[in-house]
Amino acid sequence: MTLATRIDTARDDLVALTQALIRIPTLNPPGRHYHDICALVGDRLGRHGFDVQMIRAHGTPGDSDTYPRWNVVARREGKTSGECVHFNSHHDVVEVGQGWTRDPFGAEIEGDKIYGRGACDMKGGLAASIIAAEAFIAEHPHFSGAVEISATADEESGGYGGVAYLAEQGFFDPARVQHVIIPEPLNKDRICLGHRGGWWAEIETKGEIAHGSMPFLGDCAVRHMGAVLDTFERDLFPAMAARHTDMPVVPEGARQSTMNINSIHGGQPEQGDDYDGLPAHCVPDSCRIVIDRRFLVEENVEQVRAEVVELLEGLKASRDRFDYEMRELNVVLPSMTDKAAPVVETVHAAIEAVLGVAPTYVASPGSYDQKHIDRIGKLRNCIAYGPGELELAHKPDEWIGITDMLDSAKVMGAALETLLLPR
Repeated sequence: MTLATRIDTARDDLVALTQALIRIPTLNPPGRHYHDICALVGDRLGRHGFDVQMIRAHGTPGDSDTYPRWNVVARREGKTSGECVHFNSHHDVVEVGQGWTRDPFGAEIEGDKIYGRGACDMKGGLAASIIAAEAFIAEHPHFSGAVEISATADEESGGYGGVAYLAEQGFFDPARVQHVIIPEPLNKDRICLGHRGGWWAEIETKGEIAHGSMPFLGDCAVRHMGAVLDTFERDLFPAMAARHTDMPVVPEGARQSTMNINSIHGGQPEQGDDYDGLPAHCVPDSCRIVIDRRFLVEENVEQVRAEVVELLEGLKASRDRFDYEMRELNVVLPSMTDKAAPVVETVHAAIEAVLGVAPTYVASPGSYDQKHIDRIGKLRNCIAYGPGELELAHKPDEWIGITDMLDSAKVMGAALETLLLPR
């Protein structure tokens, strides 16, 4: 039996595993059912001869006794020494959102598709990597080196309770792991080399509370924020749109610098659903926005930060009573693996052999856990490769294609054969 045939015969198992993963609602925030999904993965791989570690990321953002940040790392040693290939998938999913026509955690099948939150991003990729590893070990029980699979926490909120924590503990030390494949949904005929950078900040404009019927006695923080947004529209957004990168970022719109206004709130706190009264009549003395600025490898974070501060300081100099505070929330630097890296060349050849096409090199518009493997682990031989279409991530009626998972598993298995079998 060939490895590809073994994977084809595991189709029903792959579908059932994907459904089981989707049906665990690992919503982040706040971080639900992390232990449950790690236990499912760990129990399965333990039955297949993997040494399994359940690792809680104590003290990381969001970790608590109510919502502990659990990760699982499973390792299967070969018969002889050699290199280690590690498949890393995050197990958390984003909020469901509106617009679904199916049960988000029902894992319903229609034709070649399995629907559910996290199906594409990225429980289908996790399932495909497990099936690929199991089939490889069954087909080649005397392989060299080691195969590792991890399911990790909090990628959707930065990865600090997952891959970042594991990297700090040495799990991605190049002396321990040599090749990393992250099965993010970038399409089965693409190799993702890296991602743009990100800078997140909260900006608060200040005002003075007063009676709403006499706003001239106060100072409206919301109007000040309106001036900020107007300045961004007139000056910042056009400047960002004029910058373009040589990174192969997809989709095309992400080849420029971008910024999203994540949220805005000004004035009185919103009341609960059980309150049906009217609001009080007050001039808002505070307004806050959170910005999500994605920057190019050709930019640097100091320039990104200074550009926003310069606009805010300009308003402070020109606008009466304008005052603000800015709080930096997070920084992620761009990451890019060289096309000549061993894992890139290996997966490139595997895609050509399995799918009969030359793969496209891409970069992700958003960051993913490669950033921690690169920056903290100091391991540069890392890519994202997995089933699914990037545009489906975080959308209603998210789905993963069964055929795509099988094809991607065959590519992963072929890569294992190249990297872990004697030549």
